[in-house]
Amino acid sequence: MGIKTRTLGTSGVAVTTLGFGGATLGGVGDRVSETEADDVVDSAFAAGIRYFDTAPLYGHGLSEKRLGRTLAALPRDEFVLSTKVGRLLVSEDEGQRYAGMRDNEPFGIRYDYSYDAVRQSIEASLERLGLDRIDVLLCHDIDVWTHGDEQPGIFDVAVNGALPALRDLREQGVIRAIGLGVNEWEVCVRVLDTMDVDCFLLAGRFTLLEQTPLDEMLPRCIADEVSVIIGGPYNSGLLANAERRRATYDYKPAPDHLWEKAQKIREVCSGHSVDMRAAALQYPLRHPAVAAVIPGMWSEEEVQTNLRLMSVDIPSALWTELDDAGLVRGLSDTG
Repeated sequence: MGIKTRTLGTSGVAVTTLGFGGATLGGVGDRVSETEADDVVDSAFAAGIRYFDTAPLYGHGLSEKRLGRTLAALPRDEFVLSTKVGRLLVSEDEGQRYAGMRDNEPFGIRYDYSYDAVRQSIEASLERLGLDRIDVLLCHDIDVWTHGDEQPGIFDVAVNGALPALRDLREQGVIRAIGLGVNEWEVCVRVLDTMDVDCFLLAGRFTLLEQTPLDEMLPRCIADEVSVIIGGPYNSGLLANAERRRATYDYKPAPDHLWEKAQKIREVCSGHSVDMRAAALQYPLRHPAVAAVIPGMWSEEEVQTNLRLMSVDIPSALWTELDDAGLVRGLSDTG
């Protein structure tokens, strides 16, 4: 089965609707060997996945190194690669380690959303990747979710620095598409008021559990011809795990009310003989603004599982029942 493609905004960049989220390649560190990392990327490409996403944050550069090592051996025009700017990798005494990563790379992170830092970040990413170009460049985490009370200042720096740098690189033909990679939708709307972008990578906020982007962000994206890539379609694990102890939400133990909601969704899916994970992957793609979903994958088995889930035929009655039960909002009136 060939994986369908959709274009990011008006950029002409076509991505497969199932993409490869590269955070796990860095985040799991030595739980995955170098050979296993190579194998999972190879298997994704062999299966027809042609969109791969990474960032300097993921494993403090380890994800970029692992992903690039395998992609460098493949025909460059046959895949789309996105990475991110906003965090520079520096020596550990000059920056801070990100606690969510289990890597052993000798780097820390320093936030820098200035104009000049974008070029510096690209050059460092290309060196780690071992590739000659990046297709999609995203400004990473200029949201309240990441920066809290400091976000207004971060946003102002990015609007006057990193975002114009992305625009200029696109105009120069260095990058083919630009946008944000964030964990909340509100900052995407603010950027739409500021400049012309091609796409947003939105993690965890438009899923079977959460649909608030339906009210403002997604209609705006349709109007402005901006595409959305959905990261974290399983809400970091809650929608993929049937065991309570393994269920995480935003990379932390899932709160009771969300666990209970997920179980109600699971019951409806089971009533239609549908694996809830299939519904989780396919639901965002039902919206015309969404171009791809990019679950994290760190084993060949996960690649094959996600491919199988994408091919599951989901009856319209399932979506109707979820909507009628007030669990998952319907999408029949969007577009």
